Amino acid sequence: MSVPRLVDPAVETAEEAKEPAEADINELCKDMFSKMATYLTGELTATSEDYKLLENMNKLTSLKYLEMKDIAINISRNLKDLNQKYAALQPYLEQINLIEEQVAALEQAAYKLDAYSKKLEAKYKKLEKR
Repeated sequence: MSVPRLVDPAVETAEEAKEPAEADINELCKDMFSKMATYLTGELTATSEDYKLLENMNKLTSLKYLEMKDIAINISRNLKDLNQKYAALQPYLEQINLIEEQVAALEQAAYKLDAYSKKLEAKYKKLEKR
């Protein structure tokens, strides 16, 4: 009695599985290695270019930091000069503040004198009318 076989179309039978000719395998291997070499060369070239780009960016960043350092040094120097000039002007500024206070006090005294003189004038006019 014969058992019916279930045949899977994806499975090759021993008769169908034939090895390709030796020359075909060699050509396919050469082609595969050639394409793999091209691929790896491209990957390494891209990586090398990335590193070159990073190197250039680092150089530019370094130059920018040097410029910023020079600017900071100039700002620091100018700030010191300004502080020295302000310190030299400080006595004069204090004199100006003192004069301003004295002028304000004198102005108050002038207002009081004006008010007092108006009162005197009013009294004088009152006495004059009599």
